[in-house]
Amino acid sequence: MTTQPARAVVIGGGIGGLAAAAALHQRGWAVTVLERAPSLEPVGAAISLAPNALRALDVLGIGDEIRDLAAWQGDGGLRAPGGRWLSRSSAEAAAARFGGPLVLLSRATLVGRLAALLPPGALRTAATATLADPGDRTRPARVTVTAAATGRPRPARAAAGAEELEAELVIGADGVHSRVRRALFPGHPGAVYAGFTTWRMLIPLPGTEFASHETWGRGHIWGTHPLKDGRVYAYAAATAPAGAHAPDDERAELLRRYGDWHHPVPAVLAATRPEDVLRHDVHHLAQPLPACHLGRTALLGDAAHAMPPTLGQGGNQAVEDAVVLAHHATDLPAYTADRLPRTTAIARQAVRVARLNMAGGRVVTTVRNAVLTALSATGPALFLRGFDGIANWRPPYASGRQPAGQR
Repeated sequence: MTTQPARAVVIGGGIGGLAAAAALHQRGWAVTVLERAPSLEPVGAAISLAPNALRALDVLGIGDEIRDLAAWQGDGGLRAPGGRWLSRSSAEAAAARFGGPLVLLSRATLVGRLAALLPPGALRTAATATLADPGDRTRPARVTVTAAATGRPRPARAAAGAEELEAELVIGADGVHSRVRRALFPGHPGAVYAGFTTWRMLIPLPGTEFASHETWGRGHIWGTHPLKDGRVYAYAAATAPAGAHAPDDERAELLRRYGDWHHPVPAVLAATRPEDVLRHDVHHLAQPLPACHLGRTALLGDAAHAMPPTLGQGGNQAVEDAVVLAHHATDLPAYTADRLPRTTAIARQAVRVARLNMAGGRVVTTVRNAVLTALSATGPALFLRGFDGIANWRPPYASGRQPAGQR
């Protein structure tokens, strides 16, 4: 008699959801990924992967090929808007401190590579999913998928216009405004505005040389980093009212805010078209969740612990979540015990860093910059020290197939 593999339904086809599906597939689960967008077109231009996330990708077997995309060489660090270096380090120093490189790559590249790890037919786009029942030890979880979104025939037992999927495990990987999270923890306040907005660009910039950097101004941040494919990833952040938008276009807004900052900022803006600029307000979970799971349903990534991007760890923690969840798929309380303390601590650190680098007062900014310079003169660059305990994480187990099922 053939034993059917345990079933897992992943709601959300972003980086964390795809990584979790790939990790579960490797362990013998039958996986279905439901993505409500019509295609896997990732929001955001690029993503920075620290050694902790790269080690998680090693579990999936793609860590080394992603490491090969590392482009940062030589010096880099923190600068002031006029160009003065506040803190300097190098790619070599970062790799030596954390046992591996920092890799910047386009989100589309990473999403495509993760999707390629899934079996045929596992990914369903244009599929709007709702958690109908989180399940428990005596019954499977249930997910409702609208038939209008999937275009698939409706099973007789499902409500009109919808089909129903049952699974031994459901994963909510549906982002900062997660509907799965609201269903599991309706009393939680959810995501709140962090007080600042961000812009992102991924553009070609031939013939312009610069050291990889992040620049801190008064209530403003700018970063410029090269990718191995020759493009440049640039981002900016500024304090602003929630929901605000430029009166003309976002490129013009960036010119007003950053046009007189140091090289290569003016060159980046000159090469940027209005349609190249993505703008998004930053929201985070100021109050941690009581758990990362309920019944047979688990949360990962922004759905579980949305944090400000000031440590660049949002996507990194989602990839960590994915491989840890696959390891604990039959024991979700163990997943919560493994992930909740770590992600809560990192999210709180990201909030503290946001308060520091988004400081807007002249006196506070002057003191901050002086302290950064002094501290960096006495040891490793401060931004490297900020990754201690984060970037040196290693999966506490090896990858491999194992029997799947809910205990």
